[in-house]
Amino acid sequence: MWEDYAVAAETSNWQDPRLGQHATGTALTNITRGLYTDKANGLVSKGRPKVDPQVSSVEPASAPVKVIIADCGDSTDWIQYRVDTGEPADDIPGGRREINAVVEKQAGGAWQVTDFGVQEIGTC
Repeated sequence: MWEDYAVAAETSNWQDPRLGQHATGTALTNITRGLYTDKANGLVSKGRPKVDPQVSSVEPASAPVKVIIADCGDSTDWIQYRVDTGEPADDIPGGRREINAVVEKQAGGAWQVTDFGVQEIGTC
């Protein structure tokens, strides 16, 4: 999901069809709304986030249909820029932050991120 998001963020393409391959529900809504807002504000992102997701729980344990993922993502090399000037959008550097995600098995058998939360820089 994060790689799809990073590719779409290069142009703030909130309609990129890749976004729906690994995200659905609230997760997809949050990603597309964020990209739509970035597009409207003349912002794009360059670089890639670094992630190292780890399974923190599965439900039910015997035949999982829901997995909780914990991560300490690093956005140091994934920064927003203004389209009109090519300058960074702000003075806030990226950094390490706690990320938690819910991944659920869909009716067709595919696993997709259904929700996620990204905390402030320095939370991990």
